[in-house]
Amino acid sequence: MHVHFLDPYRPRLSPIHVFEARLKLVLVLIFIFTNTLLPMKAWPIYILMFSLVLAGEILSEVGVGYVLKRSILALPFALAALPLLFTLPGSSLFNFTVGTWELSISQAGLERFVGIALKSWISLQAAILLASTTTFPDLLFAMRAIRIPRLLVSVFGLMWRYLFVLVDEALRLMRARTARSGQSDQPGLKPGGSLAWRARVTGGMAGNLFLRGLERSDRIYMAMVSRGYDGEVRSLPMPRISPMDWLVLVLGLILMGLLLTLGLVFWG
Repeated sequence: MHVHFLDPYRPRLSPIHVFEARLKLVLVLIFIFTNTLLPMKAWPIYILMFSLVLAGEILSEVGVGYVLKRSILALPFALAALPLLFTLPGSSLFNFTVGTWELSISQAGLERFVGIALKSWISLQAAILLASTTTFPDLLFAMRAIRIPRLLVSVFGLMWRYLFVLVDEALRLMRARTARSGQSDQPGLKPGGSLAWRARVTGGMAGNLFLRGLERSDRIYMAMVSRGYDGEVRSLPMPRISPMDWLVLVLGLILMGLLLTLGLVFWG
């Protein structure tokens, strides 16, 4: 089975892959919701939550390294909480000077920052695991099944499909540029002009990509309308959920409720 480099889905025959998509989506949403509500100092619960994600990564057979590498995307979002290190009141841990500013890192600020970073990292791993073990059409059907607004689901579906169109147009532009760029046998000699010239060419390519992508998306939409598209994607009825899948869902919800209760009772 061919897998596009943009598609995070990795086909396997693991128990996570064959699990019902609707229940997987519900479990991941509950997992992220529970992780968000945990108190900042509930470090043992964070370890248990990470252990659950790690167990899912191992069972899914997509590879722990695959998920961990992609979870680095949580780092920029965690950096948004960096000012908490210096703004929250509390006992000072480190003091240093930056120019004319004297900065102090408080213990409360450090705990809050680490807690937010861990929550983001663990939650993103759960989302990556869901996308890696569930095809995008199944995710769209699962969103409809749990009563997410149909317009929002349609926007998700079109956005995903047009992303591939945009990437295809970008690859065509890059192939055209390569075909028109001369190569020199002299080492260290690159085709093209100065840095400003390269920036101007890149800007022109970006504008061209926007126009070509917009024109092609308009043609695709008109083709869809001519074939009866009215904003709703028809599909066959989804299969019944097996009792075993229901049992896994119930156990997962009980476990999330128990972990959240422990976190609020002992560290809330």
